[in-house]
Amino acid sequence: MTTPTGPTTTDSSASTIKRSSRAAGSELATSQGTTTIADTVVAKIAAVAAREVNGVEQLGGGMARAFGAMRERIPGSGGPNVSQGVAVEVGETQAAVDIDLVVEYGVSIIDLAAGVRRNVITSLERMTGLEVVEVNVAVNDIHLPSDESSTSDQQPRVQ
Repeated sequence: MTTPTGPTTTDSSASTIKRSSRAAGSELATSQGTTTIADTVVAKIAAVAAREVNGVEQLGGGMARAFGAMRERIPGSGGPNVSQGVAVEVGETQAAVDIDLVVEYGVSIIDLAAGVRRNVITSLERMTGLEVVEVNVAVNDIHLPSDESSTSDQQPRVQ
């Protein structure tokens, strides 16, 4: 993800998030006031949109999934982290998203990444009015059918 350092430049090699200037006609900045959207809101929307795509097994890298599994088992922890595996950068009118995910075995990763990008962009732009300038997808693992049988055997049994 790129880090903005000032007003948007026209460098085509890297996208930058607009922070300094408001776009003309932006729905977030009107004559009656402005609407700001928290990074966590954008991250949750992106996470839900990514999970909706067939072939996405889970979100997050190995360590994030391990910590998430431990966190879910702690009473009063608030449950699972909905936006695990999603990092966002939100400006006044634009957003950039990084998504780490695990894919199901047999799914075309190229097609899956395109589907995730399309769904995340559509959901974010429709729900927030932000222009999504990039969605970076990192595939960190592949879920094998044999993984389910080995993980179900390792779960503690309730008596």
